[in-house]
Amino acid sequence: MRKFYLIFLLGVISVCGFAAHSGNTEIMDLKGKWNFSFDNKTYDDEVILPGTTDTNRKGKVNENRNETTFLSRYYKFEGKAWYSKDVVIPENWDGKVIRLFMERTRPTKVWVDDKYVGNNSYLSTPHVYDLSGFITPGKHRITVMVDNGDGIPSQIRSSSHACTESTQTNWNGIIGRIELQAWNKLHIKSVQVYPDAEKRLARVRIETSMDKGIAGEKVVMSAEAFNTKKKHSVKLLEILLEDGKSVYELDYDFGKKALLWSDAEPALYRLNVSIVGKDEKSVNFGLRNFEVDGMLFSINGNKTFLRGKHDACVFPLTGYTAMDVEEWRRYFRICKEYGINHCRFHSWCPPKACFDAADLEGIFLQPELPIWGSFKKESKELMDFLMNDGMAIQNEYSNHASFVLFALGNELSGDINVMKDFVNKFREVEKRHLYAYGSNIFLGTKGHVPGEDFLVTCRVGWAKDYSTHARASFSFADAEEGGYLNNTYPNLVMNFDSALVKSKVPVIGHETGQFQTYPNFDEMKKYTGVLAPWNFEVFKNRLEKAGMADKAKDFFRASGAWSVELYRADIEMNLRSKYMSGFQLLDLQDYPGQGSAYVGILDAFMDSKGLVKPEKWREFCSEVVPLLVTEKYTWTGRENFKAEMKVANYGYSSLKGKTLSWSLKDGGKVLSGGKLRLCDGQGLLDAGKVEMQLPDVRKACKMELTLSVNGTSYRNSYPLWVYPAEKKLEKGNVEVVRKLDGRTLGLLAKGAKVLFIPEKVDCGDVTVGGLFQTDYWNYRMFKSICDRIKKPASPGTLGILTNPEHPVFGDFPTEGHTNWQWYPVIKNSYPIIMDNMPKDYYPIVQVIDNVERNHKLGLIFEMKVGAGKLLVCMADLEVTRNTPEGFQLYASILDYMNSADFNPGRTFSVDVLKNLFFGEKAGSDMKVLENISYN
Repeated sequence: MRKFYLIFLLGVISVCGFAAHSGNTEIMDLKGKWNFSFDNKTYDDEVILPGTTDTNRKGKVNENRNETTFLSRYYKFEGKAWYSKDVVIPENWDGKVIRLFMERTRPTKVWVDDKYVGNNSYLSTPHVYDLSGFITPGKHRITVMVDNGDGIPSQIRSSSHACTESTQTNWNGIIGRIELQAWNKLHIKSVQVYPDAEKRLARVRIETSMDKGIAGEKVVMSAEAFNTKKKHSVKLLEILLEDGKSVYELDYDFGKKALLWSDAEPALYRLNVSIVGKDEKSVNFGLRNFEVDGMLFSINGNKTFLRGKHDACVFPLTGYTAMDVEEWRRYFRICKEYGINHCRFHSWCPPKACFDAADLEGIFLQPELPIWGSFKKESKELMDFLMNDGMAIQNEYSNHASFVLFALGNELSGDINVMKDFVNKFREVEKRHLYAYGSNIFLGTKGHVPGEDFLVTCRVGWAKDYSTHARASFSFADAEEGGYLNNTYPNLVMNFDSALVKSKVPVIGHETGQFQTYPNFDEMKKYTGVLAPWNFEVFKNRLEKAGMADKAKDFFRASGAWSVELYRADIEMNLRSKYMSGFQLLDLQDYPGQGSAYVGILDAFMDSKGLVKPEKWREFCSEVVPLLVTEKYTWTGRENFKAEMKVANYGYSSLKGKTLSWSLKDGGKVLSGGKLRLCDGQGLLDAGKVEMQLPDVRKACKMELTLSVNGTSYRNSYPLWVYPAEKKLEKGNVEVVRKLDGRTLGLLAKGAKVLFIPEKVDCGDVTVGGLFQTDYWNYRMFKSICDRIKKPASPGTLGILTNPEHPVFGDFPTEGHTNWQWYPVIKNSYPIIMDNMPKDYYPIVQVIDNVERNHKLGLIFEMKVGAGKLLVCMADLEVTRNTPEGFQLYASILDYMNSADFNPGRTFSVDVLKNLFFGEKAGSDMKVLENISYN
């Protein structure tokens, strides 16, 4: 045992000590204490690297606790900072090639002692400096100047997710590996692997450091699958180096038993290339062909659908991207739990650890240049910066199997010819992935532009209606009433094919969703790093000031539950589209910037908010999804129900011979069901049609139609509301009025039961509009944009909060949150502002307001006024009664008011009632928040 311990200890020392070895390359790890200065004069301070000025608590103390547009840094710094470290170069490094390697930083300049070495401006790849001519055995001082100020073009610094304060922050420092490397003069500079899955071979390109005096040196190649249960080793391949030649290309045959890489089975090979006795290099790669297949993508000949998420580099504890594989594996494993197989990096490129993790977990990646703005020929400094960064990305990461797509940036504008030039130059040097000019260039108004391999967009060209839309939700600045979901009668038929046929290449839906939820203030305690949740504090204080602190969790849960249903609808609309190739959600996780956009079902830490279980989410976000296609959610008894059954099949196993089972249940009672035989093939498959007469129900009910693919875990279920066919409006003793006038007040004074349905025109400015879906992104930003471009703004609300057990819903089944049966009522509503009512008085149906206004909003409420009993409905029930659900709510309200249950618990004077409708509306001091895409 003691002998084993000694061997283990010596192993640890050899890895962690002063001069570790990697193959034939010696490494001196430079992590730890560095001298630090803001002025390159006095180095009387120290920092720990890898790290940043934030993690080392350097910079100006941030005293602004009122920032709500993003998380706040405790210490702020932007500009030049100097880091220096004394090193002792060992004697055996004499004559070797010595390099300083810094895995990720901002633009740098490097000195050895007092000698200037050079500079590097890459944001997306390592900074590597050749120190061979500056350093000899003995003691030296290495100084690195890091500039997160003017060293980065202002357009990148202000908007790119590589730098912006809205996401990872514009940090200053050095993160990841920091080391000196000593190489033999003859060494392997690079190994690039170009896989051909169809032929089961890879073209290998090897570049060595010398082209003379190397004749006869032997290079040996071997490859082995290392992350799969199946084992596969490839036979050795040997070549001899030649004088005058430094680059070698050859085909490496992997044989018939070769394992292929995909999102379902991410088999990786480790290719080892060795110059015998001199150097060796290992490269991980996957045999895969990711290609365009008509209007879809394919992986190794199988059609695939990109179920993607947007990534904004959100790391709330460090303020910078994770640099270790395990943290990225955790990230991607969570993605896969929710059926996600694709990730788009909005205006930034992640580090090697991310690509490594995606390779291992089977995730398709789309990195981007660090730009959100304009491409213009005259912006030469910016264009040169981006071209250099882009070329470095191609050279550094293209071996990775997960790297399948590349785009120039986010929502670009400017000169399309400059974008074409960029893509053409990248394509010349790197053909292992597909290219787009950017994600959602020109906000989609130009549609597909020749030269792009694929199109990431919210719309395929411009149209006044929704016919070019490639997602179901928009801001009011971009689409009338916010697009399909908010402004179309709820159905399970609509899709995006009318837009998709306008493109000649695969279309990926850009930033799908953006359904806002109310913040979860319990999350604040998780911020134990460099960023403070002072935006949360401000929002929480606003709610307390509005007297509704006790409703915070209810607002969070109700808005969140509704946002899950909206995401589901948007995702299924994508899957019902025959020609859609994928979507990129914004987002699976919250986005902490741009006014604080809580649009995720996961929080900023990629932790569940408790809104939906992963297995439930995967029912509609998976490689195989059973789909119900029918015209509506709400029906009446004895109505003839018609539906098509489809399966979105993008899995890797045939469904031929399997059956799609369906059943309609009312509670635990099965009302009908059947089986449909599935055919072979991939894509959107037709399973068959179902037609039946619905039962004659006496009481409204919520039914569930379930679909499942037999012999698999694939299932899905849908709510259907069925209402009595013979239901009548029984006014009984209830007086229905439309005006708050003398007659109405007289009825109340006499002790009448009064249902008041105000006419919208009479309500003035004491109401807000009716918004069906939760507000898009966040209220502040798009309200600012709408005001500037003179378009009607979104009502800005986040759905309803109610008690399903309240007797007013005795014959109108509902959850505590919005669902599809509320559509006609909410769309014809004008919730009233009840800020001046007592703090402990809440409406029966409350509309959840956004964090900027925090109004107490009433949709349905009741009170005693004098001797009378009053119920107010701030939705035009006379308009909605022509729909089954609108009629049913009207009837249920009247039934309640005619029952003994109708006995409002609070009494208010006539003056309070009048003030509610005729008093002054509270103002708002919300500041303007713009978006670069709308400048």
